[in-house]
Amino acid sequence: MKRSRRFEVLAARPVNQDGFVVEWPEVGLIAMNSPNDPQPGIRIEQGRVVELDGKRREDFDMIDQFIADYAIDLDVAPRVMAMDSVTLARMLVDVNVPREEIVALTRGMTPAKIVEVVGHLNVVEMMMALQKMRARRTPSNQCHVTNLRDNPVLLAADAAEAAVRGFDEQETTVGVVRYAPFNALALLVGSQTGRGGVLTQCALEEATELLLGMRGLTSYAETISVYGTEQVFVDGDDTPWSKAFLASAYASRGLKMRFTSGTGSEVQMGYAEGKSMLYLETRCVMITKGAGVQGLQNGSISCIGIPGAVPSGIRAVLAENLITTMLDLEVASGNDQTFSHSDIRRTARMLMQMLPGTDFIFSGFSAVPNYDNMFAGSNFDAEDFDDYLILQRDLMVDGGLRPVREEEILAVRRRAAQALQAVFRELGLPPIEDEEVEAATYAHGSKEMPPRKVAEDLQAAQEMLRRGVTGLDVVRALAKHGYQDIAERVLNMLKQRVSGDYLQTSAIITADFRVLSAVNDPNDYRGPNTGYRLSGARWEEIKNIPQAIRPEDFDV
Repeated sequence: MKRSRRFEVLAARPVNQDGFVVEWPEVGLIAMNSPNDPQPGIRIEQGRVVELDGKRREDFDMIDQFIADYAIDLDVAPRVMAMDSVTLARMLVDVNVPREEIVALTRGMTPAKIVEVVGHLNVVEMMMALQKMRARRTPSNQCHVTNLRDNPVLLAADAAEAAVRGFDEQETTVGVVRYAPFNALALLVGSQTGRGGVLTQCALEEATELLLGMRGLTSYAETISVYGTEQVFVDGDDTPWSKAFLASAYASRGLKMRFTSGTGSEVQMGYAEGKSMLYLETRCVMITKGAGVQGLQNGSISCIGIPGAVPSGIRAVLAENLITTMLDLEVASGNDQTFSHSDIRRTARMLMQMLPGTDFIFSGFSAVPNYDNMFAGSNFDAEDFDDYLILQRDLMVDGGLRPVREEEILAVRRRAAQALQAVFRELGLPPIEDEEVEAATYAHGSKEMPPRKVAEDLQAAQEMLRRGVTGLDVVRALAKHGYQDIAERVLNMLKQRVSGDYLQTSAIITADFRVLSAVNDPNDYRGPNTGYRLSGARWEEIKNIPQAIRPEDFDV
């Protein structure tokens, strides 16, 4: 058959390299409103939930039990469960209904009730609600700093640049597990070179991650995953109770932490029980609330291709972010794994969090080129910095980043690499050569870095752990070699671990080491001319991108 030339052109478009599937409720390939989702309901006898969303207590799985016992306010539940869900949905959007009232009502809802309420909202209404419901008034952003070679010199330079560009949290991970101590050390030194107060983590298996945190080499964690069906939990040898215990281990050592979940994980692991992705994710959010954890990284995260393939899937991702805020939790709202070949699709997916603002718009904007991103690539990467900055400027929206000048970045990258060079020398680690410092100053990615002696690095990294090197050793090394300002910043980060102020919901730390959280920076949005407004010095900063033409550029 002779083909339409137009259809041939369309077939070659990037979007048609993406995968799509029709709804298939039996295996969980349905974003919202599965015919197998339960109907909302609760029955309480003698202060105990005996029936939850149509299931009797004797038939509860462990997730039902955990939610019933720890995540529902039984004083509120009878009243809110009797309320009309459309009325509740309208309250979410209504600027005259304060956030605190919605939070109080959500505490009494069952998973099925929450899903029913948000199911009445379209994406614009969800964005309106999200603007009101996020915990912290000031939006923020988080980035990934990784590379294919686990090169610590490049990690330090990239971390410093990311800090100057405005990221309040930075996350790394490894290609080779034994490199982890070097990655954590490089991120700590590099981030604090860029500016003080940046929170950092090294995403690993939980025992090592906790150990690095206890040594003062990292300051937060978010890789504690929770799931919406019992079988997926069992496959991971975990329960909601074991996750809650692990969360307390982090918090008791002064480490900020949040859980991670996301629509599609149960489908990906083959145990969705025929339920919708959003219903199962709502159970995850309620597990997080019941465990007493301050926040949640969700937005499908590493499973984004699954909701991205089904109708209304990206809407469901926005809905899970909104539900997290309704339960008064910090939300790091995804956008961290690439899911589409289409620039249009990935931008549209991101705008639904950027425009209303979330606690962390990205839980992993790749501050490196995606070929170096060891989290399987991000929705936006270092090659998208200028596009993102101009979107902020076009729309007068604070996406958490700031324009920079090339000379500023070159200077901070060089200083971070030199500071790490000094720390390695003082700690007796394999030397960082001047050639490596020079390359890291100008590099775009690891392909432009000279190779290191990997075997020596790996042996030294493990020896560093055995010797018990801590954040205080890093402070001493920096101070001894003339990096007093960076040493003071690292020391201030260790002091934060003792004070515990940044364990409050949705906490970030400013460059002058003030903690901003839902406690002292609560979201007070109530419609036009309220809440966070981009103005003053911050708006001047966002407006003045280096590439903009200025009157002084002309001889008049």
